[in-house]
Amino acid sequence: PALFMENARKGSIVSRANSIGSTSASSVPNTDDEDSDYHQEPYKESYKDRRRRAHTQAEQKRRDAIKKGYDDLQAIIPTCEQQDFSIGSQKLSKAIVLQKTIDYIQFLHKEKKKQEEEVSTLRKDVMALKIMKVNYEQIVKAHQDNPNEGKDQVSDEVKFNVFQGIMDSLFQSFNASISVTSFQELSACVFSWIEEHCKPQTLRDIVIGVLHQLKSQLY
Repeated sequence: PALFMENARKGSIVSRANSIGSTSASSVPNTDDEDSDYHQEPYKESYKDRRRRAHTQAEQKRRDAIKKGYDDLQAIIPTCEQQDFSIGSQKLSKAIVLQKTIDYIQFLHKEKKKQEEEVSTLRKDVMALKIMKVNYEQIVKAHQDNPNEGKDQVSDEVKFNVFQGIMDSLFQSFNASISVTSFQELSACVFSWIEEHCKPQTLRDIVIGVLHQLKSQLY
């Protein structure tokens, strides 16, 4: 009986120990699950924070780039530096900066077109000068090849006398035929005089007569 009671007492102690162990085990929280939940929730929050922070930084970067662009325009465009007296030292608005930029670009387009036209005109002048240069070089070369050529040419005085003789003859007929009573009559007389005294055969006869007269005077 003593042995039986001793074994029973030990069995009771073991049973109570198992009962207490199971109860303790059931009452102890699951550390693995809690650790998982504990780490998962802060991870979600930090990911959202990082996204929010990245979005904020990108937005700030975009605003800084726009601000720098407007500042650069205001520094480049000359008219932006000439602020109105009504504005004073206040900073120009973005709308004013854009409008002044548009106006300045249009001004530059007009200046470019004007310069292109000037360049085109200068190129034509250069081409004309080159042609004149070639002609003068040919004249000089011809004169060097024939140095005696031109000695028998008439002087400018003789040419003027020929022109004067022709004009004097024409003016005599013109003065005799033209009436200045009224502008209508003057116009009619001028056309009549041209048809009568400026015919090719008439002009030819006048020129021949003047040349014969000058020839007799010279020789």
